[in-house]
Amino acid sequence: MKTIAIANDHAGTAYKFEIVKYLEANNYKVINFGTDTNASMDYPDTIHLAAKAVNDKQADLGIIICGSGNGAQITANKHQNVRAALCWNNELVALARKHNDANVLSIPARFVSLQQALGFVKIFLNTEFEGGRHQTRVEKIPCK
Repeated sequence: MKTIAIANDHAGTAYKFEIVKYLEANNYKVINFGTDTNASMDYPDTIHLAAKAVNDKQADLGIIICGSGNGAQITANKHQNVRAALCWNNELVALARKHNDANVLSIPARFVSLQQALGFVKIFLNTEFEGGRHQTRVEKIPCK
C-alpha cells in the first residue's frame, strides 16, 4: 500500500477532502497535513510538513494544493529530495512523472475544476518514471 502525504491551505480545503476520499477508496494510506477549514492560513505551515514526509520517505508521494499552486510548489521544492510539479492539465501531470520523476503534485485550486484535479491525481498515481535519458537529468536536480 502506497502512502500519500497531502497538504493544503484554505483555498484547497474542499479539493483536499475529495482527493482524500478518492485515495482512501483506492486503498492508499493518507497522511493529512493540511488545514480542514477555510480560514485564511499560511500555506508553508502545512506544505513543509507534507514535503518533509516525502523527503524523509515517510510517504511515497505527495499532493499539495493552494490557490495558484505556485506557493505550495516553491515551498515543497526547498526540500532536497522533493521534485514538486505545478500542473494544470493532464499532459503536464504525465510528463512530470515520466520525464521528471516528480514525487509531489501541486494543484492550483483556483484555476482547475475539482474534476480536473481528481483526474490529475489519477494520472499522477498511475504514471511511471521512464528513466533512461531522463535519469541523468533528474540526478542533476538536487544541489549537492
